Amino acid sequence: MSEKSLSYSDAGVDIKKGDGFVNNIKPLAKETFHQYVQNSIGGFASVASIPSEYKEPMIVTGTDGVGTKLLLAKQMNDYRYLGQDLVAMCVNDLLTLGARPFLFLDYYACESINPDQATELIKSIASACKLSGCALVGGETAEMPGLYAKNDFDLSGFCVGLVEKSKIIDGQNIEEGDVILALPSSGVHSNGFSLVRKVIEHAQLDLNETYPGFDVTLGQSLLEGTRIYVPTIVSLLEQNVQIKGMAHITGGGIAGNLSRVLPKNCDAIIQKDAWQVPRLFSFLQEKGNIHEDEMFKTFNMGLGYVLVCSAEEKDKIVHSCPDALLVGSIQEGHQEVNVV
Repeated sequence: MSEKSLSYSDAGVDIKKGDGFVNNIKPLAKETFHQYVQNSIGGFASVASIPSEYKEPMIVTGTDGVGTKLLLAKQMNDYRYLGQDLVAMCVNDLLTLGARPFLFLDYYACESINPDQATELIKSIASACKLSGCALVGGETAEMPGLYAKNDFDLSGFCVGLVEKSKIIDGQNIEEGDVILALPSSGVHSNGFSLVRKVIEHAQLDLNETYPGFDVTLGQSLLEGTRIYVPTIVSLLEQNVQIKGMAHITGGGIAGNLSRVLPKNCDAIIQKDAWQVPRLFSFLQEKGNIHEDEMFKTFNMGLGYVLVCSAEEKDKIVHSCPDALLVGSIQEGHQEVNVV
């Protein structure tokens, strides 16, 4: 009796399906291309030229993922915003140095490709890249049965940005008397979802229920896409507004992230009464019986992006960004952030 000849598909990897998926998403990626992209999707690597207006271009890079928010999306069978989350987590980080997003690559790993799900993810990534002025130049789709359980997947992204060397924003010019402005978040964004999921389990919350004080279901509130701050900040930089430091408020909250851009001789004082914390955060706090300090260490609490500037520049920023809020000030200190 002859033994069966094994194939890759017998091992759970369908190359033909994978190739078909790549062909389907090529037009989505091509829509994000700018004039500096030199080749098309499908090669071993991507090539781009650097815009000639840069005299001393500095390359800024970053990588991130969506985290356990993926599990809630799976529960809700709603993947519309995950690509936006992925791109936002990367481009917002680059932006803090004054860099403009330039190239983006994604990594989609799964047990087996679900073409509809995967295409929805890439559509969201491409849309977010276009908003960020960033070309989706490639990525990797990996089927790994045995490593991932059935229907499981993970998502990560890699971004390249550019900034003129003389225009890098690193916080070193921050000084006593400067002010702190913040831009609102669109929700929880993509951090703290392990705690969110614990609260849901602890309080036996229903993702499909619209609780008092909400206009949509709890699941929809939690899955709202991460705000992309690129258009707002790039507009400010094009107006030559002098921003001294910026922080993307992710894991670690306001204090954990703003402290990363402070000089060693400065403290930041954040006034909690300067903004209204969105209902979603107070709801999670109540249902999970979470101490306020823990909330501020874990979540953005309604502020997704922070800028530090001189008092003289404040009005220019507020004029260009009507949703910008004055939330604090800089004092002499030891690189600490105090939320009072």
